[in-house]
Amino acid sequence: MRYPATITASLIGVALCLYNSTGYDPHNMVFFMFSVPAWIADMVVDIHNVNVYLMYVLTIASWALLGYIVDWAIAKGRNRRRSYD
Repeated sequence: MRYPATITASLIGVALCLYNSTGYDPHNMVFFMFSVPAWIADMVVDIHNVNVYLMYVLTIASWALLGYIVDWAIAKGRNRRRSYD
């Protein structure tokens, strides 16, 4: 199985974290819109007490997991289509 969606989604997660760390996102609006771990952390604890680097790692991992799920679904659809031929 190839992993193009996993790689692309991981790169999106890296780009999101790099954009946030450069300071162009001063109020963290973009980061909180697209980071699922940030949503969960904000609901559970005070976001100011969370390690930023941990949030970056979890954000990249969650985007990679999303890409893997997409790759898995594509591979499953291709296998199902081949079995009908």
